Amino acid sequence: MAFVRSELQSNVLWLTIDRPKANAFNLELIGELQAAINQAGRDAQVRVVVLTGAGRVFGAGQDIEEIKAGGAELSYREHLLATYNPLILQLRRIEKPVIAAVNGPCAGASLGIVLACDLRVAAENARFVVGFTGIGLAPDSGVSLLLPALVGLGRALELTFSNQPLLAEKALEWGLVNRVVPFENLPQAVGALAQELAAGPVGAFGLSKRVYNRAVLADLQAVLEYESYVQEVAGARAEHKEGVAAFLEKRPAKFG
Repeated sequence: MAFVRSELQSNVLWLTIDRPKANAFNLELIGELQAAINQAGRDAQVRVVVLTGAGRVFGAGQDIEEIKAGGAELSYREHLLATYNPLILQLRRIEKPVIAAVNGPCAGASLGIVLACDLRVAAENARFVVGFTGIGLAPDSGVSLLLPALVGLGRALELTFSNQPLLAEKALEWGLVNRVVPFENLPQAVGALAQELAAGPVGAFGLSKRVYNRAVLADLQAVLEYESYVQEVAGARAEHKEGVAAFLEKRPAKFG
């Protein structure tokens, strides 16, 4: 079953994450997205990529059921090195504009994917949740670098420690998103922006991404690798086991 729908419209490739109920990421979905972005980078017809979610949720992050099914043998470090780390690097390294059309809430690894895009247009119902600490983990998927780069360290730490959602209008005020539009207008607003970019000097846009990556995100790969190390430590702790149990049992976690 395909979890990423792909549609090319006038040099704009729309990639829609479609895994009910909440577009949570599993290995198959991540692999499909990696393949789609690789293909987009090679396809001369694709001048802009738009990444969005089906329905009214962008993405709930990593599928916790899949993590639980991995049991004690699961290495969080190896998982990240094979999945989210290369995906985040792909989004930053593809020399074409990538727009996140944030159609609703996003959390955890889904937040990292949104942050790794070049531009973010959010629907009014969008919510941004760091998420990791809710299950006793530390940020990964580039969140530890990309979030403070956009909103500042103090705000990033507040969002991480509180695990409270950042609403779309506040996200615009803080610089996390570029634009906020009504939910029903999101496809049209993003489509118009994408067409404007597709008509521009995409080669120069790609080189611009390269120099901004060097100037602002030069340590991204090293940070991703360190996140995977830290997550291996966090994943082995009792806090994480309690956080996952509480999440699955739909009760407040008892960390203290």
